[in-house]
Amino acid sequence: IQNSDFSECLLKSEFCILISDVSAFTQLLMRTIALLAALAVALPGSLQAQIPRQEYAARRDSLVSKIQDGALVVFGAREPQKDYLSFFQEPNFLYLTGVREPNAALVIVKRGARTTGTIFVQPNNPAAEVWTGARMGLDTARARTGLVARSSEDFMPVIDSLAGVVRTIYVVGEFSDDEDPLEPSEQGMSFDQEVMRAIAGRHDSLALSNVTPMVLRLRAKKSPAELELIRTAVNITVEAHRQAFQAIEPDMNEFEIQALIEYMFRRNGADRPSFATIVGSGPNSTTLHYNADDRFMRAGDVVVMDIGPSYAGYAADVTRTVPVSGTFTPEQREIYRVVRGAQAAAERAAQLGAAWRVVNQAATTALAQGLARIGLIESPEATYDCNGQQCPQLGLFYFHGLGHGIGLDVHDPEQAIGEGQGAIQRGSAFTIEPGIYVRANVLDLVPDTPRNRQLVTKLRPLIERFANIGVRIEDDYIVTERGVEWISRAPREIEEI
Repeated sequence: IQNSDFSECLLKSEFCILISDVSAFTQLLMRTIALLAALAVALPGSLQAQIPRQEYAARRDSLVSKIQDGALVVFGAREPQKDYLSFFQEPNFLYLTGVREPNAALVIVKRGARTTGTIFVQPNNPAAEVWTGARMGLDTARARTGLVARSSEDFMPVIDSLAGVVRTIYVVGEFSDDEDPLEPSEQGMSFDQEVMRAIAGRHDSLALSNVTPMVLRLRAKKSPAELELIRTAVNITVEAHRQAFQAIEPDMNEFEIQALIEYMFRRNGADRPSFATIVGSGPNSTTLHYNADDRFMRAGDVVVMDIGPSYAGYAADVTRTVPVSGTFTPEQREIYRVVRGAQAAAERAAQLGAAWRVVNQAATTALAQGLARIGLIESPEATYDCNGQQCPQLGLFYFHGLGHGIGLDVHDPEQAIGEGQGAIQRGSAFTIEPGIYVRANVLDLVPDTPRNRQLVTKLRPLIERFANIGVRIEDDYIVTERGVEWISRAPREIEEI
């Protein structure tokens, strides 16, 4: 309002803003609108998707129903030895308890139809909390979980005592082998293994059973609350992509875009990146898990941004490939169209009840047909000599799976994908991510045989034309009673980009 009207406004007890500088006010208003838009990304899911205590209890009940009488022990993650390192909870423990504090454990005793559960946490300790911050303590742990709460210092004596009265201890923890929880990995014994080995060594008749795979199977089907948390993580990722699109310019360094992306994650309430942020330009666009993010992006490059935050423990994973100069070159456009066409074919096949192998085949067929049309492979079915056998020429440019589950881990258990290749069902959350990567040295990877020499001679001009173009387009999907929903709606069509 203008100066002369300000007093009248105040007398009417209305909300008033006196504008002395219209330009400054306009800038303030635009910043406020931008902030509200960013907050709106995270708020809807966070308000609706709190996982209730009853859901954690139901998960534990489901696991306990699958075991015989005995004791179930679930290990949480240990506090880092160096107190300046970040702590992240073990996903299986988080899934069953919702507790995010270090050195926690869960013990459930099953005798017939009767079960008793105890959560072990660090008690309040003002002296230690000077360094670590406030602990949850026993009372809060009891209130949040509905379980009996005891000090983590009591954990070892309790399971040692249980080992003397039960025949089997079922274990969920950091174990390298599905069958033997005491089998060390290449990295040696984990804390969980050391504990159980010590217990087993004192009780000869005790049987140990690793039921970690049971928890992974439970995690494959997401609840409505979990799907909403995933949706929020994805919304944050989409906003980060949009900001990155607008910021990218020739001669910027990849780490500048990485910093912007991770800033957007934290600004919108995410805990952290759910995996190492990938910003790969030029030749780095053809390396799948490139995460050094330390090259100056040049005019004429494409840049692959494979990114995702962890929000309330749940991951997103969305990839976009964009031209550093703002417009695709003809060669980049050709490769991009092949990849986007393959993704669209997979999306059409990804229906409720569809087998994942059908979805995968739809993408693979489209990729092979597209590369044959360009001339990078001789035909959709073409092969080359490969270690005494015939390998698809497509494999020279596409060498990863079509997708994976998302959830508490960025590669999470999923009902349709993985061992057994099942069908898409309600509660699924997964990615679809075809890609084509034309590495400048790809022909050096082809074994030297008479047949392959002819192929190398034929393909070399095409490789030189398309060298250092990597394109991956990855989107996230959830499945409800309404069907498969694409939730990662960052721009992806050539005209949008």
